[in-house]
Amino acid sequence: MGFQDTPEEWQVTATETPFTGNKTSVRTDDVVMPDGRVVRRDYQVHPGSVAVLALDEEDRVLVLRQYRHPVRHKLWEIPAGLLDIPGENPLHAAQRELYEEAYAKAEDWRVLTDVYTTPGGCDEAVRIFLARNLSEADGERFEVSEEEADMELARVPLQELVRGVLAGDLHNNCLVVGVLSLAAVLAGDGIESLRPAEAPWPARPFEV
Repeated sequence: MGFQDTPEEWQVTATETPFTGNKTSVRTDDVVMPDGRVVRRDYQVHPGSVAVLALDEEDRVLVLRQYRHPVRHKLWEIPAGLLDIPGENPLHAAQRELYEEAYAKAEDWRVLTDVYTTPGGCDEAVRIFLARNLSEADGERFEVSEEEADMELARVPLQELVRGVLAGDLHNNCLVVGVLSLAAVLAGDGIESLRPAEAPWPARPFEV
């Protein structure tokens, strides 16, 4: 099978949902351990997300600066958003987020990487796309609100972002994973080696 993660599900003897929010919830499972003991595990149930590392013709990455209340920081991020509809095609969701947050579109899309953001406490899965051949979106701009109303937009050279990640200056997980993944691809087998945009995603199955 090679060196890869494998699906597995341990027995759950009881489950409950003590909290249900607008988009996510908290679940409590009683899980049977290998030695037969039953332990309680609390975790956030999440619909999944997509993120877009949009790279322009000058090897600059389109980034957004947004306030994140839980960590009390304004973070530089790449466009991202929730999979709002069960079974939603992640490529379509990524194209929507690029339009809504950056008023941009792209002609070339590939899967950059898939990650579980915090698998010890949340089941969120994120698919990060690489988008190239950028241009301004068509139609009216999406009307933003709440934290997004304060967003800043910039285009930053990829290598400057890599240095910021390694210096501990940039912390958003999708930006960190996306930037370092793209740097590794460019130093290795090249963009043509990436998976196609409609590649299967077992963590969040979808219809093409």
